[in-house]
Amino acid sequence: MIPAAKTDAPQITVVLDRLRSAHNTGNIFRLAEALGAKEVICCGYTPCPPHPKLAKTAMGADTMVPSRSFPTALDAIRALREETPGIEVLAVEPLPESVDAWRYPYRFPVALIFGNEALGISPEALEAADATVGLPMFGEKASINVGNCAAVVLYAAAAKFLEDHPRR
Repeated sequence: MIPAAKTDAPQITVVLDRLRSAHNTGNIFRLAEALGAKEVICCGYTPCPPHPKLAKTAMGADTMVPSRSFPTALDAIRALREETPGIEVLAVEPLPESVDAWRYPYRFPVALIFGNEALGISPEALEAADATVGLPMFGEKASINVGNCAAVVLYAAAAKFLEDHPRR
């Protein structure tokens, strides 16, 4: 039995859109567990528990964080909006219109969508998102590992939550 997310944690749902690497997915499960995320949703061909390579990197977090899968990220967004009226859905993409992750005024509950490192978030899911957040890219490659990106963005959202809900 996987426990529910902590009630004193930010209500964050992590949506993974077509991630190829089970290692990256496992790393994101560890981040989700550390932040008390509500759940991780694996879309498309993203590895989803139970998965041996994911489990190795997740170090048990894959059994601690609720997860489910959908054929597409758009299907996941539709389900989230139906289940949680008012949820804010944010695509994490380095687009010209993206707000820096640490400057965005997050509202909770929030769903953060992370996409494939080569393809990004699917165009349908990107269009269905309420806004985009990103990390500034100054180099020519303009790309970082999705697990590293998830760490920065998830903790930026957590920092906003802590501003609004100081710990005692």
